[in-house]
Amino acid sequence: MILNQIYGKALKLIPLNAEEGAALYKHAPLEELIFMADKLRHLHNPGNVAGWMIDRNVNITNICFSQCTFCNFCRKKGAPDAYITTTEDYINKIDELYSLGGDQLLLQGGMNPELGLSYYFDLFTKLKTLYPSVKLHALGPPEVVYLAKKERLSYSDVLSRLIEAGLDSLPGAGAEILSDRVRKIVSPAKATTEEWIEVMRTAHKLNLPTSATMMYGHIETTEERIGHLIRLRDLQDEKLKDHYGFISFIPWPFQDEGTVLREKYGIKSRFTGPDYIRIIAVSRIILNNIRHIQASLLTVGKDIAMLSLHAGADDLGSIMIEENVVSAAGAKNRFDAEEIQSIIKEAGFIPVRRNQKYEPVS
Repeated sequence: MILNQIYGKALKLIPLNAEEGAALYKHAPLEELIFMADKLRHLHNPGNVAGWMIDRNVNITNICFSQCTFCNFCRKKGAPDAYITTTEDYINKIDELYSLGGDQLLLQGGMNPELGLSYYFDLFTKLKTLYPSVKLHALGPPEVVYLAKKERLSYSDVLSRLIEAGLDSLPGAGAEILSDRVRKIVSPAKATTEEWIEVMRTAHKLNLPTSATMMYGHIETTEERIGHLIRLRDLQDEKLKDHYGFISFIPWPFQDEGTVLREKYGIKSRFTGPDYIRIIAVSRIILNNIRHIQASLLTVGKDIAMLSLHAGADDLGSIMIEENVVSAAGAKNRFDAEEIQSIIKEAGFIPVRRNQKYEPVS
């Protein structure tokens, strides 16, 4: 009876509290969650379409002071394979991106102590000068926190400068789990929960489109997963009605291959297909004010991603011409444009290519 009351609230888009969210996650039969989430998916996104896009993930540098325990990608200064991407490399990568029909760069990591705000300003300006139509979906709250501290500026000052240089949207990177208990173990040198939230709050005030993420399946509790979702929902409630806020939410499971978290602390990924479907469905139910839920095709693979489209998700993300960070920890699912459209069709949906704002593109 309690579950039926929660379902009734959810269908009316009434915000659930933490106890109700945890009850759904722990006790609701998966088939009921799928049914509820699918109804809500069609309420938020009427029709029988599923989104996808073409972009390229280029890492600005692999030198990073954070040294997160789940990351195999970062290097310390002086490491033989440490690098900062050169202008020539950007040109080659963007030319290939354009040849494949894409126009967005996802620019991230790491937090190189030698790179300040002027470096990113100059980089974004140069890329926009060379490629005026390129869209920069770049950095993330941890980088903004780092730059603000380094330059002794406010988050608003940092984001405004980056927008001036050509930043089009801000990824939800570095969220992991929005619990400082968890963050002190998996990413102790990164932004705190409140810092991450405050950067996004500032971005929303500036009407900079953002996304939100969750990396789960390591040391977090069910209550911390639910708390993460509620923090995102509550922040979304603060945005002005005509502002973008969080356009999408993307949960993805911890990839453990060769990570410090696994090798040193014995923490293995708790990913299972049914649990990912549960995450997708509960996210769709709790996030009553975030329109789009994206399944992580890269980390969960074709079959689970297809099921996700029937459990609340309405998007399979990008073909990911290049991705280095998650792949370094074991994620190997890569698909080209034809394949991702075929997957969407096989799941029973019509593929619609979109941009970062979830606007259809031809």
